[in-house]
Formats: sequence, structure tokens, C-alpha cells
Amino acid sequence: MFVLGLTGSIGMGKSTTAKLFMEAGVPVYDADATVHALYEGEATAAIEAAFPGTSVDGRVDRQKLSTHVVNNHTAMEKLEAIVHPMLRAHEQAFLTEAEASGAPVVALDIPLLYETGADGRVDAVAVVTTTPEIQHERILARPTMTPDKLATVLARQMPDEEKRRRADFIVDTSHGLDAVRRTIREILGEVATMPKRRR
Repeated sequence: MFVLGLTGSIGMGKSTTAKLFMEAGVPVYDADATVHALYEGEATAAIEAAFPGTSVDGRVDRQKLSTHVVNNHTAMEKLEAIVHPMLRAHEQAFLTEAEASGAPVVALDIPLLYETGADGRVDAVAVVTTTPEIQHERILARPTMTPDKLATVLARQMPDEEKRRRADFIVDTSHGLDAVRRTIREILGEVATMPKRRR
């Protein structure tokens, strides 16, 4: 089974691209959705113990948690030490299930793929990108997003230019869905003959 890493900075169109991979029959592991699910239950007790007052009715309140960790490197590391092992366990369960089902290719949709070293767990990386103008327009259209929040998010992410430099494949979302579908077909054609390189 070939494991493709799917990543891209905020506002690049990665979630849409992940859906189009699924449309093409590729099972996709969504790291962000898994974090949301963990915050709804499995991780709540450990996060509440580390950051008292951040859970409500057995769930992590993301707004309250963000006041503890935004711009606080030590607190962010503490949070990641709780959440990352749980994420890895879910990722491994996804891979085991996909392999058992006979899937030839799967995608791991991980926003901070390079930043967390997850590129060592995949056979190739596809980076989703667009122009800076389209990226900012998409992000600032989100109801809770502000320029300050955007600056904080971008500070945690490797620059798009560096991601593209490291990528095996680039998916440009600037030209509509059909162009993305064509790129995905090309990628799936190529990975069929590529060697696996997971560490």
C-alpha cells in the first residue's frame, strides 16, 4: 500500500483536495477531524488536567484552550505531548484498516506534516497551494478569522515556498475543481510505479 502525505498551508484548498481524493476512491485520514473528535472526549480529561478550566460538559472548549496555548510555546508543547500520541494511534488504526481492505493508495491529510516530521511516515508528499491573494481572500472570509489570528497561524506553518520545494507533487487549486481532479489522476498514475520510502 502506498501512503501519500497531503499537506498545505491554511486557505490553500487542502480540505477540498482531500474530498476529491476520496471521490477518486482513495481512503483519506483527516488529522484535523481526528483532533476535533479527541477534543470531544478521549483527550478531554488529560487536557483539563494540564489546563484547568478548558473543558465544558466533558468536551474541550477550543476558545478557552487557545487562550492558554496561543503564543505560548511551552504550553503548546505540553498540549502536543498529550494529543500527538493519540493522533498517531488513530493514524495507525486507519492504515491497518485500509491495508486490510486492500486499498492500493491512501492519503494522510496532515496540516503540519513537515513541521511535525510526519513526512518520514509517508512514501511521497503532495502539497496543496494557490496564490497568496486567493489564500488570504479565502481565510479572511471565515467568520472567526482576523488578520491577527491569521498571522499567528501562519507563524506556526512552514512557508508555502519551502513546502513546494520539498514536495513530490504540487496541487494548485487556483484554477477550479476540474484542474484539481486532473492533477489527482496524474498523481495516482505516478504513485502506482513509485518506490515506497517510509522510514
